[in-house]
Amino acid sequence: MRKNKIVFWFFIAPAIVSFLLIVVIPAVIGFFYSFTDWNGLSANSNFVGLNNFTQIFVDKRYIHSLYFTTAVAFVSIILINSVAILLALLVTQKFKGSNFLRGLFFMPNLIGGLLLGFAWRFVFTKIFEALAKITGLGFLNAWLTSTTTGFWGIIIVNVWQMSGYMMLIYIAQLQQIPSSVKEAAKIDGAGAFQTFRNITFPLIMPAFTIGVFLSIANSFKMFDQNIALTDGAPYHSTEMLALNIYSTAFSSGQLGLAQAKSVIFLIIVATVGVTQLIITKRKEVEM
Repeated sequence: MRKNKIVFWFFIAPAIVSFLLIVVIPAVIGFFYSFTDWNGLSANSNFVGLNNFTQIFVDKRYIHSLYFTTAVAFVSIILINSVAILLALLVTQKFKGSNFLRGLFFMPNLIGGLLLGFAWRFVFTKIFEALAKITGLGFLNAWLTSTTTGFWGIIIVNVWQMSGYMMLIYIAQLQQIPSSVKEAAKIDGAGAFQTFRNITFPLIMPAFTIGVFLSIANSFKMFDQNIALTDGAPYHSTEMLALNIYSTAFSSGQLGLAQAKSVIFLIIVATVGVTQLIITKRKEVEM
């Protein structure tokens, strides 16, 4: 037993050390700096108490970023999981080419955020404008130059990238559902929609819990796609929280204030995530 424990801690130690060095210690240091006026460059910083936190609640740009991020996250979470479930239901059907489709749908998740953002920026600015000239559809012009179209552009990219990854989670859960349950429902006269609503969806709730949680985390923390697509334009109206914090720290040189914004951001995301886990966990059923 003693040898097993030594071996266990030997293998798990690198992960623990990495987690401490990369996550825990920087978070503690960042929390300390949130009470200072450190600019990120000077060796000294002054303790300002709760001054940074009081500034946040009167910062209209930050409040708008919070509202915009919440709206993007809310719509993205619904669309990502809806599309992921539909894709999972599609590729779990027995037909030739289903495995190819799984790889195809998952592929966007392998592309880096910045590269993905710039690729879609080309689509929105060049291809959409070309389509607008051909079809005469005016709404395709200047897609990323307004708040509304910028909002939907960010959502489209997020859904396109994340749905394939979430699909795999739902596939794993769908494959665990006993075929006898669906066959019994079919014998009882249940249609496809009734079977999904009353049998399939309740049984994939564990996957739904994970999918929504990951969607919340990724949607709220979105940065790469935001900076590549719109960079907050026009006039910071499409600026999400991560980009706002980045700009405060590195463009304005107010790292202490940026750390305070990060602390508030962490509290918001943690509260939303934990609340979601509690609610969806209660609705899970055993097979």
